[in-house]
Formats: sequence, structure tokens, C-alpha cells
Amino acid sequence: MIFIVVKFPVKPEYADEWPTHVDAFTSGTRAEPGNLWFEWSRSLEEPNTYVLVEAFQNDAAAAHVNSDHFRAALEHMRPLLRRTPDIVSTTIEDATGWSAMGELSID
Repeated sequence: MIFIVVKFPVKPEYADEWPTHVDAFTSGTRAEPGNLWFEWSRSLEEPNTYVLVEAFQNDAAAAHVNSDHFRAALEHMRPLLRRTPDIVSTTIEDATGWSAMGELSID
């Protein structure tokens, strides 16, 4: 599984409408074969920063970054950002999704 977290530092004047600005990108990516999840959150500490948590099957990454909606999103997002986003991207071997948190088991 390819696991990715990206922090998007949005210009303040676009922060409240950010989900609308990325709606086509979000829906396009969620519809891709091999997409496991694609979830946006807004930072509590930095309200002008959105965090994207996404995962793909190992063979789906190339199709994602070469898709029309990915390229269009990059161009649309570029003028809305304060600086280059920060990213963590890694492959987690033999993983297929979320696991239960053993330290906080709820019966």
C-alpha cells in the first residue's frame, strides 16, 4: 500500500473555501481504481493548513499522478497556496487498509 500525507498551506483568503476548490480533484481521485482512501482535514493548530491523508494500492500510483484531474488540480491549487506543500509518501508492505488501535480497544 502506498500511504501519503500532504500538508497544504493555503492562503488565508482561500482557506474557508478550500474544500470547494479541491472538490473535482477529490471526487476524481476517490473514483480511481486502486484508491483506498482520500481524506481531507483542517489543522487545529494552523487553520489555514489542510492535511490530506491518502492511500493507494501499490500498482495505482502511476495512474493517479498521470491522471487529468491530478494535473488540473496542481494548476488550480498552485495560486491558492502560500508555499510548496510538505509530503510524506511511503510504501507499507503487505498492508491493505486501516487496522484497529490495540492500545485503545473499545468493546
